[in-house]
Amino acid sequence: QVQLVESGGGLAQTGGSLRLSCSTTESPLNINAMGWFRQAPGKQRELVAVSRSSGITDYSDSVLGRFRISRDNAKSTVNLQMNNLKPEDTAVYYCYEERDWSDYVNDYWGQGTQVTVSS
Repeated sequence: QVQLVESGGGLAQTGGSLRLSCSTTESPLNINAMGWFRQAPGKQRELVAVSRSSGITDYSDSVLGRFRISRDNAKSTVNLQMNNLKPEDTAVYYCYEERDWSDYVNDYWGQGTQVTVSS
């Protein structure tokens, strides 16, 4: 069973930095994409950044230029470096993975890690 294990997060001041890491327990061979979503209180879960196996990365407009996603395919990990943090970045951040099982594609989620940015 695929499991995603997250680490990092915590409390930062405005303008500060944090780094999130996520590793998957299964082989990376059939991964289509890995990335990060976030959900703030009272809001819907939204995409932050995604790294596709094709090499393409996508970012939310709200984090473009401040956050950077990186992926180590050999280690099945994905990291999110968050710089110049703002209070509106406060949310629970979820690691995400999409796997191709030939007949179907399935999504997997981490347990979530809290990021709080103080003003």
